[in-house]
Parts: sequence; C-alpha cells; structure tokens
Amino acid sequence: MLGGLCQHTVCIPTGQLTFALGHSAAMADPPGCCSTCATCLLCPYSCQWVTAKKEKRKDLRTTKYDCSWFLFLFCVFLFTLVWLYFAIIILNDFHNFSEFIFRQRKLWLDWSLVLLIATAVLISYSSVLLVLALCLQLCGQPLKLHWVHKILLILTALVVAAAFTGLGIKWAEEWKSARISLQATGPFLHIGAVGGMTLLAWPLASFIYHTRNTGLRVFVLLVYCAAMIALYLAPLGITSPCIMEENQLPPKPALVGHRGAPMLAPENTLMALHKAVDCDVQVFETDVMVSADGVPFLMHDEELTRTTNVQAVFPERAALNSTAFNWTDLQQLDAGSWFLERRPFPTVQSLSPGDRKEAAEQRIPSLEQALEAAKQSNISIMFDLRPENHSDYQNFVNVTLGVILQSGIPLQQVLWLPDGFREDVKQQAPGVQHVYGRKKSENEKEAVLHINLPYQDMSSEEIRQYRRENISVNLYVVNQPWLFSVLWCSGVSSVTTNACQVLKEMKHPIWLLPSSTYFMIWIVVDCVSFLIIIWAFVLMKKCSHRTRPAESETDVLLTKINSLMQE
Repeated sequence: MLGGLCQHTVCIPTGQLTFALGHSAAMADPPGCCSTCATCLLCPYSCQWVTAKKEKRKDLRTTKYDCSWFLFLFCVFLFTLVWLYFAIIILNDFHNFSEFIFRQRKLWLDWSLVLLIATAVLISYSSVLLVLALCLQLCGQPLKLHWVHKILLILTALVVAAAFTGLGIKWAEEWKSARISLQATGPFLHIGAVGGMTLLAWPLASFIYHTRNTGLRVFVLLVYCAAMIALYLAPLGITSPCIMEENQLPPKPALVGHRGAPMLAPENTLMALHKAVDCDVQVFETDVMVSADGVPFLMHDEELTRTTNVQAVFPERAALNSTAFNWTDLQQLDAGSWFLERRPFPTVQSLSPGDRKEAAEQRIPSLEQALEAAKQSNISIMFDLRPENHSDYQNFVNVTLGVILQSGIPLQQVLWLPDGFREDVKQQAPGVQHVYGRKKSENEKEAVLHINLPYQDMSSEEIRQYRRENISVNLYVVNQPWLFSVLWCSGVSSVTTNACQVLKEMKHPIWLLPSSTYFMIWIVVDCVSFLIIIWAFVLMKKCSHRTRPAESETDVLLTKINSLMQE
C-alpha cells in the first residue's frame, strides 16, 4: 500500500515532512500584520525585537496571565480618564489651592499647570499602551506586557488613587462640583462613551472569534452587552437645566467682581475695581480689615505676605496680623509688584505696558477710597469684615459703618455680608442691603432678599424656587464658561467671578437643547452604535473564516504520508 502510494507521490524525508507540516500549520493561523508592523507594535509594548512569524515568537504567546494585565491596563486607562475629567473640573477652584499652599509653605506656584502636565502624562501613557494592545489584538499578535510597563502602570494607579484620596479628604466639596459638571457634560459624555465602546467592538469581536475558551468568550460577550445596554439607557438618568426651549432661558446672571478683576489687576486695589467696571460688573466684591489706628482698608488675607512687600519693608513684623499695622505703615507697602512677579493667573503675561506700570504703582486702598470709586462708577460694593474672631470686632463694625455713612454713597449700593452684630447695622444704617451666607430657613422671621453661597451648595431646583420667591441668589466663585452656563440655565441672579473679562463676552450658554432634540440625538446615536456593532461582529466573523483556510489537497496528502511513515 505504501509502495502504491509512493508511485503517485514524491517521498519526503521525515525531517522535511515535519517542517512542511509545521509550515502548513503556521499558514493556517491568522496572518496578522506584516513583519515590520508587528515589530513596531511589539517593541514598545513587549520590549521585544521580533517579527510576525510564528516560529520567531513561540515564547510570546498570550496567556491568561497576560490577559489579566491587559484588563488591568484597561482599568488604569479608565481610572486616569476619570481623573482627567476631575482635573478639568477643579480648575475652576484651583486658585484657592494655590493660595492655601502659599499660606502653609510661603511658596507661590501655579499649581494648576502642574496638575495639567502630570495628568496629561498619565493619561497619555496609559492611552498609548491601550492603543498598542488593541492593535496587537487586531493583528493577531501576542499581548506580552513588559515588566517595566507593569511597574509603571501600578505606579500610575497609585498616583491617581492618592490624588482622589487627597481630594476627598482636603477638598470634599469638589465632589459636588463634579455632580454639577455632569449636568453640563452628561449628554456629551454619553455620546463619547457610546462611541468609544462601539469602536471597542472590533478588537472584542476579533478576540471572541480567535479564542478557544468558550467560557471566557461568553463572559466577555455578556459583560460587553451589559455595558452597552446600560449606556443605551443612560439618558434616562441624565438631567440638565440646559435641556430646555430657547424661550425658557432666564436672563443672563449679573457679574460680581471677586476682589475686583484679579486676572487683570492686583486683587483688592483701585485698579482691580476699575478693571471690573470695564467688564460691566454690577458689584465689586472685596474684604475689609481695620488698621490698628481705626482705618478700614481692603485686604483678604490676615497676613500681608502674599499681596504686599511687607517682608522687605517690615521684615520683623511680616508675620503679624494685618490689623496690627497702622494706616501710615500700610501706605508704605507695595500692593502691585507681587502681581507681576508671581503671575497668579496666566492673563498677567498679556497685560499691556501701561497696565503693567499701573499695576506696579498700586497701594493698599482704604474703604473710603473704594466707596468713592464705586459711587463714581455707579456700581455696588459687597464686602466681608475680617477677622470675625477678633476681640475688637464690634468696634470694627462701628468704624466701618461710620466710614460708609460719611462717604455719601447711596446705602442701597452697599451689600453687607458679615453676620456679626447685624441687628446693630440695621439700626445704624437701615438702607444697607443685607446679604446672608446661608439658605432661607422654613420658619424665617426676617426678610431674606439676598443670599450669597458657594456654587456647590445650591441645586438647580433650589435656585428656581428662590427665583419664584424673588430672592436674589449670588453664587461664588464661578470662573469657567461651562459652570456659568449651567447656573445661567438654572436661573441664578448673579455670580462672583475672577474671570469677568471672559464671562462678559458670553451672549449665550455654551449649549442649549430642547428636550425633543436631545431625545432624537439619543435615539439616533444608540441606533447607529447598535448597527455598527452588528456590522463589526459580522465582518470579523467573515475575516476569521477567510484567515482560517480549509486544508488543501496537498496538506491532506502530507498528513496521510506522515501517519503512514510513523506506522
């Protein structure tokens, strides 16, 4: 029988036959990508200079251990992506963090730049690795993550976890900011998430059609289907005040200059007040302290080190409270040069030579000077009186009221924030408008017409309710257009801002969608995504059949010959 068979075939030595069968089996594998592409993908991911040929990568087969590292990579990517979102959100309040660090360490730095650079590095690194892994999967190459990448991924996860932990401990109110941000970004996050998961259908389908583990295939497919169903139905839980008809949009909130216009001039100076007037603000918000000889002046910090050159003029007294200096000493201090040297905001770099010269000449203004400037500019002035825990605080209130009454400014232009001795203020200056730093209680006895709160402490529903009751609501500090847009749609009366020059130019919220339009977008996106996923799985199934060629007649013949020779 063997002889008859050999009469019609070419006899092949056993070694050559083994090589031929091995070559045939290799050809039966998915061809993947070319050698150059495989090298370009495997080198940065696995740190291996190998080709796409199977015999050159026998030790780089994907194992369950490698799959677990791919899953870890995907989780780290999502983790850093969420942190990137939070980093963008907290930029609205990050100037407060820089001030906090200065008060603690006497070190000034634009920490927002550090935050953005560090976050960009982390998200870029995890993104590149994930893209490489997905390309390797599509090309049929092994996922063998190098140990250096494993260590760096673990460090990335630890850094992001530490950042979230610190945020939760020291800056817990930012979680409320994230909730508000979802009202501004929810519809777009939904579209982006659906798009990203839809694109994931290609490598997922490739994995399902090429893996032999049935249980793993079913598990991965079920998880993916559950995630897509949740995304498709997510808009049922998305609410935003900007989902409304155009004719329902409330009037644009008035602008309150936080310490003036601190992005354009040194804070709490007359230049800052004038720059705020140029931004069409209706209220100049400031902070008042009283000197040792009874002169109220504008200053936010209890110490003078951040916004003056007190360390150079009075080095032995630099750490004292601002109220320990008399007015003559305070007038000797430079209250503007720090603004040009430390550049608390990036906008300082774009100041004109004239503005730079004016900023360098700023001095600490008295409350009397600020009231005169506000009266001439026809804007209101709102201030807090510090420090509230001072033993002579009642005298501070009386002195401040005396300056206000003597200034001749219409009392309705004065917005009084301090809670201490408020009844005395009402008796001495009955025309002053009182602003409360709390919500209206259910059994409120006195008339509450003005409320001033952090923007995190007021929901859209509460803003609408207060608006119906004709209660003016001012929220602080609002710097980013996305946040201003949400509060605008909610119907807030005014916002305190550092970026009056930016919000002034906004003629409309960033986006406004009628509910019917949003419903249509939701349905279209979900339907298109579903069709693309179905197409991806069908296409990858056809490709898997094509790359798995049927055994040719030669392969069958060689197999028979090998089995006969082994017998």
